[in-house]
Amino acid sequence: MGTPCHFALFDLQPGFRLDPELLASRYRELARHVHPDRFADASEREQRLALEQSASLNEAYRTLKNAPHRARYLLALSGPELPLEVTVQDPSFLLQQMQWREELEDLHDSADLAGVAQFKRRLKVAQDELNESFAVCWDDALRREEAERLMRRMQFLDKLSHEVRQLEERLDD
Repeated sequence: MGTPCHFALFDLQPGFRLDPELLASRYRELARHVHPDRFADASEREQRLALEQSASLNEAYRTLKNAPHRARYLLALSGPELPLEVTVQDPSFLLQQMQWREELEDLHDSADLAGVAQFKRRLKVAQDELNESFAVCWDDALRREEAERLMRRMQFLDKLSHEVRQLEERLDD
């Protein structure tokens, strides 16, 4: 791999569980050193290098601070590249997805802000449970298929969570 591991960049051991405050403080510290403004008077080559390092740092931080992105990254480090979109071969979760979608539509139609807040809390609990399940099995080669399935569920819940925040903002206006 030509580029350094995202974890190594922040001087962290590769793993799913990480301290978000530690990650953020290391990011801020590193960002100060490679910020393009610090290289305003430097040569064009040094400016370009600083810009590339800054972009790499930002990409690594975005990946590691988001649980589904971090899960996907860990799986990519330990095995073959994962296709971005795979039909979830997961009938019980497909049913759950449809129920969540219907519930979100109903909340949208009824403009029920309290219901949205309750939905958001239930979603957070589901995300925390998925994160914990993934943390337990991601580095076990015998459980890779399970880890991939969990990661895809995490990605769905992350997207749903984003949609819930958008609905909340619309209802707040």
